[in-house]
Amino acid sequence: MRYKITAILFFTGLLAITAQTSESDLIEKARIIHNEAITIDTHNDINISNFTRDKNYTMNLDTQVNLPKMDEGGMDVTWLIVYTGQKELNAEGYKSAYENAISKFDAIHRLTEEIAPEKLGLATSSTEVRKLVSEGKKVAMIGVENAYPIGTDLDRIKEFYDRGARYMSLSHNGHSQFCDSNTGEENDEWLYNGLSELGKEAIKEMNKYGIMIDVSHPSKEAIEQMFELSRAPLIASHSSARALCDHSRNLDDELLALFKKHGGVVQTVAFSSYLNTEKDDAFAAASDNIYKENAKEMGFDILERDSIKKLTESAQDDYYENYRKLELISQPEVEALKAKVEPVNVSDFVDHIDYLVEKIGIDHVGISSDFDGGGGIDGWQDASETFNVTLELVKRGYSEEEIKKLWGENLLRVLDEVQAVADDIQKS
Repeated sequence: MRYKITAILFFTGLLAITAQTSESDLIEKARIIHNEAITIDTHNDINISNFTRDKNYTMNLDTQVNLPKMDEGGMDVTWLIVYTGQKELNAEGYKSAYENAISKFDAIHRLTEEIAPEKLGLATSSTEVRKLVSEGKKVAMIGVENAYPIGTDLDRIKEFYDRGARYMSLSHNGHSQFCDSNTGEENDEWLYNGLSELGKEAIKEMNKYGIMIDVSHPSKEAIEQMFELSRAPLIASHSSARALCDHSRNLDDELLALFKKHGGVVQTVAFSSYLNTEKDDAFAAASDNIYKENAKEMGFDILERDSIKKLTESAQDDYYENYRKLELISQPEVEALKAKVEPVNVSDFVDHIDYLVEKIGIDHVGISSDFDGGGGIDGWQDASETFNVTLELVKRGYSEEEIKKLWGENLLRVLDEVQAVADDIQKS
């Protein structure tokens, strides 16, 4: 009997050692792949107050993205976003939005050209991305979230291209002068039932100059019309699968099929409420009291989304910066809460990647975070935890080639194809 017990203990121990070895092998494999891949995150919001000589991304700020966090997590490329919230469709609104956009363009150029050119370079093509990475530098690229600052002057599309923009969405949360937004679903209220006439012309101009058309915020009808009109592939810079999470910001199977047909790419987003609404609601409800108590101590008022939208652009930036401080202060208590209520995590995120790959193929799926704009999930809360995504992909059986495609090669392919279309248009 003693020998049987000894044998059982021996084999149990052997299994434990094998499991431990297997886990360590997976981590080592993931490390190698992560270091070899060009890791691109296509959506990171910015606050221009973090782009000064005294306070900038060379420092480990209370931001989800900065150079120290990118170094720690092995993130190579961050798309910094020129974001403008939706206001009135009139000359005064357009003027204010344009000034806001230019201030963000200028901030990004200041960081890459004056503050930290030896550490971070601005890229506008796949060739420039690869060159900067080979030099050991981090890479910034520019996306425009909401074409509202264009106003009605379509010449500004080329101006934004010349300033470094390589993708742009035609709307945000609210209908723009160019197209309906996904937010119209809430009340079934629409301005154009898709694209406006100005929006149709904007598509042509974006094709002409090589700006990728981003469909993450427009309505389904607008997106379908963009696919019909565009001569170049489209991207969704930060969206996930609607079949897994029924949110208007996600893409349903009909829209996904268009990405496969036209060769575009969907950048799956690590935004908890777009990944698993049920888990997100449960954890948010459980953590709500923690945030309220700490906000009271800070003298900070937590606002509803509608109230935030009414703030000026600079006031919105200040609000989100203070909310990020609130999150950091609350982090220990929120971390302890996870033992009782499971938050949305990296596994939920990769579930969406799995679904998208199954539906439209490995060549049409990518990765984004929406950091510093509401994104972040358990296991990928900021750029320092970027490796955890690669580790989960390895655990799920993705090959090195597939992981490289997901992390950046698919996006760079589309960027090249969009520029090739622009070159052809300009030649003719």
